[in-house]
This record gives sequence, C-alpha cells and structure tokens, in this order.
Amino acid sequence: MSALPPHPRQALFGHTDLRPLLPAVDHYCGVEARMRKSLALQAELGPVFDITLDAEDGAPVGGEAEHAALIAELATSEANRFGRVGARVHPWGHAAFEADVDTLIGQAGHRLAYLMIPKPDSADDVERAVAAIDAACAHHGRPPLPLQVLIETHGALRDVFRIAAHPRIESLSFGLMDFVSAHGGAIPKMAMELPGQFEHPLVVRAKLEIAAAAHAYGKVPSHCVVTEFRDTTRLAAAARRAAHEFGYTRMWSIHPDQIRPILEAFAPGADEVAEAAELLLQAQAAQWAPISFHDRLHDRASYRYFWTVLERAQRTGRALPAAAQQAFFTGSSG
Repeated sequence: MSALPPHPRQALFGHTDLRPLLPAVDHYCGVEARMRKSLALQAELGPVFDITLDAEDGAPVGGEAEHAALIAELATSEANRFGRVGARVHPWGHAAFEADVDTLIGQAGHRLAYLMIPKPDSADDVERAVAAIDAACAHHGRPPLPLQVLIETHGALRDVFRIAAHPRIESLSFGLMDFVSAHGGAIPKMAMELPGQFEHPLVVRAKLEIAAAAHAYGKVPSHCVVTEFRDTTRLAAAARRAAHEFGYTRMWSIHPDQIRPILEAFAPGADEVAEAAELLLQAQAAQWAPISFHDRLHDRASYRYFWTVLERAQRTGRALPAAAQQAFFTGSSG
C-alpha cells in the first residue's frame, strides 16, 4: 500500500507550517454586559472570531483588580466554549501590570488563548513584559501563553521588526488612536476616521511597516479599529482594503455588528475556494510536482498561495468542498 502524499504544510513549507492560524476577527470588549454578550455571540457563530477581554482601557480607574478578577471569572466560565478568549493587560511599567498578569495567569491561565501587551515604547519593553509574563506562568505552573503586541507608539514602530522577530510573539496589532495622538496634533483627526486612516501618509506608513514586519517573521498582522461602527457598508469597504491592499489577515472589532462584515471581507470568494481546492487536490495527487491546471503551469510557488486561500476559508467559517475538507483538514491529515 503506497504512502499518502504529504500534507501541504509539510510539502509546501519544508516543515510543519508554524504560522499562527488565528481567527480573522479580534473582538474587543471591556464592559461586563458587552463581554457577556460577546461570549454569547461567539457561542452562536463558533470560533470564527476571538474575544479580547480588556483589562486596560476597559477597567475603571481604581477598580483594576476587580476588573481583572471579572475577566478571569468569565474566561474560566462555561461561556468560554471554544478557548478563544484572550485578555489585554495594562502596559509594562503601569502600576497594575504585575497584578493583572498574576490574576489572569493564576486564575485563568489554563483557559486564556493569549495576552495582549499594549503600548510598549521599544522592543526592550516587549522583552521585559514577556519575561514577567513567562515568570508568572512558571510561578503558577502554567505553560507559556501566546502573546500579542499592540504597536501604537513611535518607539514600538521604530522597533517593529525586532518585536516581530521575538519568538514568543504571535501577532502584531496597530493602535491607530494612540498612534495619531502621539503626534501631538501633527496628524489631524481625519486620520482616525474613514477614509483618512487609509490616506494619511504617516498612518499608511505605520500600517505597511507593521504588516511587512509581521509577514517577514511569520506572525499575524491585525488591522486597527474602525470607529464608524454603525456604517457597515463603509466598515466592509475598509476591511477589504485592509485585507487586499495592506496585507492584514486579522482585524479588530469594537462592536458586535462589525464582526460579520469583517469576516465577509476577509473570506475568500466561493469561486476562489473551489479553484484552490481543485488545484491542490490535483497537486497532491501528483506528489506536489508541477502540474498543468486550466492551461496554466503551477508548481509549489503557486501552490503556497492557493493553500493560504483554503486556510482563510477555514478561519472565516467558509464551507470547503468535501474532498478538500477530508484531505487537508480532517483528522490526522490536517
């Protein structure tokens, strides 16, 4: 009996593909009612979006400890059905940082999908925050948590390639509002809005640097918020630009109404999915040698692209052709 052809992750990348496979939407919430509503929506839609419970901006001043405890309670509750709930802690150097980390890891480290580190001023700040989080994991007997970083300061943008290279970091997010504010009025308010956030040169530069750094080191670039949450048409257009023009594979949501339009914008079309599935099944049958497909020559260079189409379909909850689902994503083959 002949051996099965190797899976695309082994055949096309030379090893098991270690890029993080994160959902396309990162939904942020910090108020208790909204956190509970978001968990209920995730239970309805499935793990096609992550929920980041916000212990930083979501915490009332003076109530940081109680808010962190609430997040830990929610993360360990039955409402966290899929294990795709993370938390944003206070920045490294903030008085509440160590307490956030100790509470969240000590009480919920076994159920959290990741921690988000906001507002580092440098790669050194990221290194210090990572060391403190890892020390807390060791202290509480927890395995190291995946970590994400929010790029929203001049220093973090300057060091973005060093931050992306850190082996403990899985994703980089762009913090649009704080980045604009850090310019002391030199960038106008319109750069925090639509369409300005896709047009102002300094903001465009930041978005492109973050995406380039993330892709250079196999990390996930996560696009910033769109504050016009009632206008789903403009939101969807912005999400398409983030995905198709700026190279982002994940995007923040700050209102439940934003989740579905972002998923739709980041999902490949049905025709793209069908084409990718057919091509890759033929390539696998040929042991990943070059093939002729619809009168065009394809080899592993193009196979890698089509594999990302199927991964995006999987992450956004799109149905795959049954043969591709079985071959690539079912049981030990996936």
